[in-house]
Amino acid sequence: MQKRNKIIYWIATIFLSLGMLAGGIQQLLQIGGYNKIITELGYPLYLLSIIGTWKILGVIAILIPKFQLLKEWAYAGFFFVMTGAAISHLAVGQPFVEAMPPLVLLIAIFLSWYFRPSDRKISTI
Repeated sequence: MQKRNKIIYWIATIFLSLGMLAGGIQQLLQIGGYNKIITELGYPLYLLSIIGTWKILGVIAILIPKFQLLKEWAYAGFFFVMTGAAISHLAVGQPFVEAMPPLVLLIAIFLSWYFRPSDRKISTI
């Protein structure tokens, strides 16, 4: 069971990290169609730089060893940005398919967080 959990954790975490890193770099550099997306959602373009920077830092936080509290904050940040993205797409009347990428990443966030090894969790005494 432990080996299965570790495999699930690493698959979900690698998928999450690649998705967040790719999106973060594209948002930071404002490439890959993000300018159009963010404008259609009604947000200012400078938001891309902020979100992109935090996504990259969040990936670093969940991958480095130790710093369990920082990892919790990174997972929370990923959760907030992905739920916000999905809700934003739906709130402006876009088809559900536009909300799918953040929803898929939400599943990866949950799996990575839930199956993380005990040395990556905040210890409760």
